[in-house]
Amino acid sequence: MSEEKDVVYGTEDLLMSLCNSVARVLNVATQSKVNYSGMVQRITKTGLKPDIGCFVMFDGGFTGLVVLNFAADTAMEIYERYMLHMGMPKSELASSHTSDEVSNIMGELMNQIVGDFTGKVRRELQTNITQNQPKMLVLTKQVMLSVDTPLDRPEMRRVTFYTEKNNIFYLELAIDRTEFIKLYDFDSAEHDPQSLIDDAYNTDNASTPSPTDDPDDNSDLLKSLGM
Repeated sequence: MSEEKDVVYGTEDLLMSLCNSVARVLNVATQSKVNYSGMVQRITKTGLKPDIGCFVMFDGGFTGLVVLNFAADTAMEIYERYMLHMGMPKSELASSHTSDEVSNIMGELMNQIVGDFTGKVRRELQTNITQNQPKMLVLTKQVMLSVDTPLDRPEMRRVTFYTEKNNIFYLELAIDRTEFIKLYDFDSAEHDPQSLIDDAYNTDNASTPSPTDDPDDNSDLLKSLGM
């Protein structure tokens, strides 16, 4: 009788993977250090909270809802660092978190975060999830959210993040309780996109006929096409 397989991914593992995506994307985008707490909160409901709230839903291998809530100072720090890193002069930056430009940038960063997360899900869990376009709202009051698709065994978590200036924002995750069990070993390593392009280029070159090949090799095909 085969040995019982170990559970390799559960809710907390998915949450940590998502937290790592948040930190990774924001660290690169802002060229500053973003960290998250070593403690996670179990919560009973998710919601958008002032001053800026962003949410995105995903479906496929599993269903869930991701929410990011930023205070005004936190949103402005991330926005300004991102724009300055992109080469925008400080004099041309938006001065208020209520600006459409700030919401657009925060929504774009949210999109990159979830894109990074879904990529890891495909590689590490061998399943696929799709996401909708992130929605970013400027808020003065709390708005409660629920996942449209009923969750059989909902689990909800909240994690605190800290920026380099010690401003705080929160990630909330609502997901159906799920466990992924590895059936066999596979390569889940992240490959460098440039190396994949180079490999494809070398393969194409190797399969391309050399100039010394007989030009009449494809004559039958050309005749059948009337050429």
